[in-house]
Amino acid sequence: MLPVDIPVSKLFPCCCEGEFVNIGQAAKLSGVSAKMLRYYEATGLMPKVVRTQAGYRHYTEHDIYTLRFIRRARAAGFGSSQIRRLLSLWYDRQRPAREVKQLASEHLVELQARIMELQAMAAALSQLMAHCQGDDRPHCPILETLAGTDSIAERDFAHDALVSEELKTQKF
Repeated sequence: MLPVDIPVSKLFPCCCEGEFVNIGQAAKLSGVSAKMLRYYEATGLMPKVVRTQAGYRHYTEHDIYTLRFIRRARAAGFGSSQIRRLLSLWYDRQRPAREVKQLASEHLVELQARIMELQAMAAALSQLMAHCQGDDRPHCPILETLAGTDSIAERDFAHDALVSEELKTQKF
């Protein structure tokens, strides 16, 4: 079990009801860097945390669980607006599960479309690499295609782009 998967109170007994941890401890407990903790707070993804009179951030156990949630949602590829929605659904104990499933379903369609785009890019790059001798000569079809000076490879690249656009419009 990773430290970020162990209950906060087991790792830091001081972080119990009403107790606080500093930003370094919060980063360690949540698996989110201190820089990202500041960013999440600045962008409103994470609510403003308690601060000392000196301005130091103090995180509660609830804050740590929220940060872990954000980290896991990021790892699943959700964007900030989707995470905001997921957090609001997580906080709302009366929410219908269908709303969460709908959001996840929409995200899955986006991920599948991105995968198809990446596969099309990989195929186009493989095709360009097949045209390149990879020897000591300065002639390079890959660079020529990227520069727009190789008509054969450019035509192939354009075809791949059309196929990619067609795939984007397909429903899964």
